[in-house]
Amino acid sequence: MADAALVFLVVFAVNLLPAFGPPTWTVLVALRLGLDVAAVPLVAAGALGAASGRWALAHGARALRGRLSARRRASLEALRSAVEDRPAGAVAGLALFALSPVPSAQLFVAAGLTGARIGPLVLAFFAGRVVSYSLFVGAADAAQATLGDSLLDGLRSPAGIAAQLAMLALLATLLNVDWRRVLARPRGEGKPAGRR
Repeated sequence: MADAALVFLVVFAVNLLPAFGPPTWTVLVALRLGLDVAAVPLVAAGALGAASGRWALAHGARALRGRLSARRRASLEALRSAVEDRPAGAVAGLALFALSPVPSAQLFVAAGLTGARIGPLVLAFFAGRVVSYSLFVGAADAAQATLGDSLLDGLRSPAGIAAQLAMLALLATLLNVDWRRVLARPRGEGKPAGRR
């Protein structure tokens, strides 16, 4: 039980980081191999800690909305409405949170800043993480002898750093686009005359 509590606290803290935190699966694999925590409590506590940390991160971002200008808040509200009011967009958003291999911290910050409903996102994230963490922990058990330094490659590699920077750039773009204007534009507007 103490191991599961430790896993929860470590993973919760890692998932509070808005950027450049280690991938949670690497933390779980390190705890599995270093402390020999049983796989089932490790995955359960890890998924719960990750979902709880992302929930807190999204709510922290939501608390910062009041510091944004009224124009920016209205723009983000238009984006949130456009996604949540379309069933296909809502399903796609949930799938992104559940299955996306890209860093999720910025997705939760964006959800908080737009005022999106966080509960369904956290539930989808939790379900996806139970599956992915089970796979990673199982693979670690199978490949224990060959893991070595590969646990931190996601943080140290140029691709890992580029992914974090790209997600931060997308978050900055999300904040700086006037979504009311973009979403109000009729389809096809902006195409040169005479082209189909």
